[in-house]
Amino acid sequence: MARKSTKYYILTGLISILPLTATYWIVVKLFHFFSRPGASIVEFIFADKVPLYVPQIAGFILTLLFIYLIGILVSNVLGKRLYAWLENMLSRIPIVNSVYRTIKQITTSLSGPDRQAFKKVVFIEYPRKGIWTLTMVTGESTNEKGDAYYHIFVPTTPNPTSGYMLYVPQKDAHETNMSIEEGLKIIISGGMLAPNKNILELNDVSEK
Repeated sequence: MARKSTKYYILTGLISILPLTATYWIVVKLFHFFSRPGASIVEFIFADKVPLYVPQIAGFILTLLFIYLIGILVSNVLGKRLYAWLENMLSRIPIVNSVYRTIKQITTSLSGPDRQAFKKVVFIEYPRKGIWTLTMVTGESTNEKGDAYYHIFVPTTPNPTSGYMLYVPQKDAHETNMSIEEGLKIIISGGMLAPNKNILELNDVSEK
């Protein structure tokens, strides 16, 4: 058996630890983000009377408790009125109102019980004819003539959170039976986890 090169072992080790390292980094960042507000309160009250790690843990719990209480508050009648008043105030502030409205539309679309950020997975000919790109459908609409369009999000690889938004005629999209999870897996892996046989057919391409 031929001895593998140093480059091979380094690359294999990097690929092995990268998911673990990224997961650890994200978890730690989220922990510090949520614990910081509560930790400031604990440090102010107890000063240096507690070990260093206690304010962070207590702060994390306090922050989650605060978020939980906010959830309870905005779920009742009084809280909804207070929340509506606050939104009305924000809507009167230039620039802030646009930013808030945009962020709320995105979070509502992602968290709504009957809504899903991505509706289906389709292929489109992009960036030119003869080259097919795996994309996500985020919505549908029609023009004044009644022609049906897909709202297409073209994610980048390996980071699917950035990309391009396109309006594409539905007749120009190649439907797939992929689930959203399968489509994202292919995109994030750069095609390495794609099936050996795709659904694209030369007959379909020539007809279009």
